[in-house]
Amino acid sequence: MIDRGGGAGKEFRAAGNASLNAARRSRELDSLTSVDVLVVGGGVTGAGVALDAAARGLTVALVEKHDLAFGTSRWSSKLVHGGLRYLVSGHVGIAYESAVERGILMKTTAPHLVHPIPQIAPWLPQAKFAQAAMLRSAFLGGDVLRMFARTSDDYLPHSRRVSSAELLRYAPTLKPEGMRGGFLTWDGQLYDDARLVVAIARTAAQYGARILTRVAATEVTGRGAVLVDQLTGHRLTVDARMVINAAGIWADQVASGIKLRPSRGTHLVLPQSVFGGLSAILTVPVPGELRRVVMAIPAPDDRVYVGLTDEDAPGPVNDVPHATDAEIDFLLNTISSAVQQPLTRADLLGTYAGLRPLLDTGHHRGEDKTADISRRHAVITSPDGVVTIVGGKLTTYRRMAQDALDKAIEQSSLDVRRPCETHRIPLVGAADRVRLAAVKAPARFVQRYGVEAPQVIAGPPEFQQPIAPGLRTTYAELRFAVRHEGALTEDDVLDRRTRIGLSAADRELALPAVRETFAAV
Repeated sequence: MIDRGGGAGKEFRAAGNASLNAARRSRELDSLTSVDVLVVGGGVTGAGVALDAAARGLTVALVEKHDLAFGTSRWSSKLVHGGLRYLVSGHVGIAYESAVERGILMKTTAPHLVHPIPQIAPWLPQAKFAQAAMLRSAFLGGDVLRMFARTSDDYLPHSRRVSSAELLRYAPTLKPEGMRGGFLTWDGQLYDDARLVVAIARTAAQYGARILTRVAATEVTGRGAVLVDQLTGHRLTVDARMVINAAGIWADQVASGIKLRPSRGTHLVLPQSVFGGLSAILTVPVPGELRRVVMAIPAPDDRVYVGLTDEDAPGPVNDVPHATDAEIDFLLNTISSAVQQPLTRADLLGTYAGLRPLLDTGHHRGEDKTADISRRHAVITSPDGVVTIVGGKLTTYRRMAQDALDKAIEQSSLDVRRPCETHRIPLVGAADRVRLAAVKAPARFVQRYGVEAPQVIAGPPEFQQPIAPGLRTTYAELRFAVRHEGALTEDDVLDRRTRIGLSAADRELALPAVRETFAAV
């Protein structure tokens, strides 16, 4: 029986070191021979599995060929949503699960990274009555989900009908002509998806998990794998009592018997200036389709994300997917139909696209489009004992991790009595709203780092200066990324710890400071 202590409520915390860096990686990789659980994949689900296993007292190693949040986990809409889309499609169970997990993230797991955001749906002149009725029904359904998920109005107020004047206060660039009011609801928004993954991984490390990026897993079986250090080429064999494949879109390359049908979701990155100060998620129905919408989502650092597409993506999987011209035009045209000044490619700061690891069941009746395929996650055991978790979505990562680990424990020889605790474990930096409000640091740092913000900005005043004109990122954030958040390369800092890289122009401005940081640390 494995039962190495425990705890209760929100004080259930590990006492270990949450810092990830090159020195810790080297030390833990060199001493690795065997573990209870080997996790392959460093996205949100893999990090969630590592935390769950470590919190249950198991020895854990997570290996990731690239970096934390390298794949699909960093390409989301940055929303922690209550599953309205699934409710409209009749998938009540998935919608309820999303609403429950949203509440856990907002109240316990990551209150500093997840905050309420208003969502508006204007009734535009071109919108059909059926589209308006569908959106209103979805918002009302969301109210019911919130009630059953026990998320109070204090966190997410109920939906309501609003006037055109109120809509324009949220979205000043909306076309006022012919607008017949609209609807308002509230949802959850992530400050950044990659930061959530890093926080989960660091919390797992605090519980004793080895988080090993730039380490590829080969010859994977249910009893271990051959690991290859991507920085040195060194190979080692690690034995494991359980092996969990959380490689996402690459899961079929790790375990046998897995067949995926990738779906590409594309977003545009635009400056806030073209939206006149958008302060709510703007929801615009797609012409000719009843249940499909495009959203403009206000984001940190004066950006707006516009998405999202859902396109079949057959063929080889690229490490970094790219938006197609057709997707860019579709998103620009749909949002332009609702605003006074049409958006063009000249307005773009950049684009990003991610691949959803949807399970291909081989039964495509009614699933001609990837949008029709269920987002319910699946746990699959290969003949050699590898447990694979695929499907799902970012909001429900915690439950996905729990289900995968429960299955692995069930088929293992270990007697693990401790249940899953992750629904009551705050991530590093997390605290309730009262404590977060009392943190003595600028709001931007509290949103990114929570109660760790004072630690981030500690040091000479010049550390708090922006690293380049027009950028808000500071030298303090770069140092923290390298010393405590496991950033090993320039791309790790630019593309995942700070997200500067979403704009090619900003990337060029920031590169000298990032190089200077690595040279100094």
